[in-house]
Amino acid sequence: MIPYVREIEFEYGRCDQVSPLIRRVIANNPSAFTFVGTGTYIVGRGEVAVIDPGPDDPAHLAAILAAVAGERVTQILITHHHSDHSPLARPLQDATGAPIIGCAVAHPEAADESVVRMEADHDTAFRPDVSVCAGGTISGPGWTLEAIPTPGHTSNHICYALQEENCLFSGDHIMGWSTTVITPPDGDMTAYLESLDLIRARGFDTLWPTHGPPIREVAAFIDAYRAHRQERIDQIVHALQAGPASIAELVPRLYADVDPRLWPAASRSMLAAMIHLEREGRIRNEAGAYALV
Repeated sequence: MIPYVREIEFEYGRCDQVSPLIRRVIANNPSAFTFVGTGTYIVGRGEVAVIDPGPDDPAHLAAILAAVAGERVTQILITHHHSDHSPLARPLQDATGAPIIGCAVAHPEAADESVVRMEADHDTAFRPDVSVCAGGTISGPGWTLEAIPTPGHTSNHICYALQEENCLFSGDHIMGWSTTVITPPDGDMTAYLESLDLIRARGFDTLWPTHGPPIREVAAFIDAYRAHRQERIDQIVHALQAGPASIAELVPRLYADVDPRLWPAASRSMLAAMIHLEREGRIRNEAGAYALV
């Protein structure tokens, strides 16, 4: 079982000092995709970095600017291009002059209204001023951030490690309140599992997701997070031992205890797992029916 952490004390628009070097302001955009809302992080004092400014919301912009009054925003960091993370970057840049740092999507997806939504909309206009697709270091007085590419949730997802506190701003890569959505084609299960292993090996003391409270028991949490994914993958392999089947046939069997209204979303997650299993050479796809190799 994943040891979820969901308790969080906050007020919308209030700036909270959550560690010696980190402040947080939460946007008033709660939803099934964002939990209580987007948590925007401010790193440092005097000259600061802002991580994931959030949705294009004038009230949230005002709250961020109030939180850094008398200081200079030197960098705006984005974990990925979803509309609850990146759209406020340009208005914040207009107000502060700071460059936007992140990773652009190499091949943006066209909107497909026939596909069930499993996450917030994409910010298709997102383009960083400085690319950290291959990693990089961003620093200021008393703080150093390392950009760590973590594709999986999206192809352009970046986590940021704060060296001085041995912690990680994990975006949507690892969240305490929920599992992470992996939706092909931009989402990739193989890349996601590899990225989880990468972060697990770094030995961080704390994870600061963009949504929800921090994760303090990092190793145990990531192990449970990964085990959950592997369990779902193993369930598919076990089900296919009975013979070839399509995703439409497998979802009611493997998600019998889940509200049928959620089955379309489950089918997208299963597709990500199927693609992963195909890459491993464990299954094959024959006209929409999957079979063990």
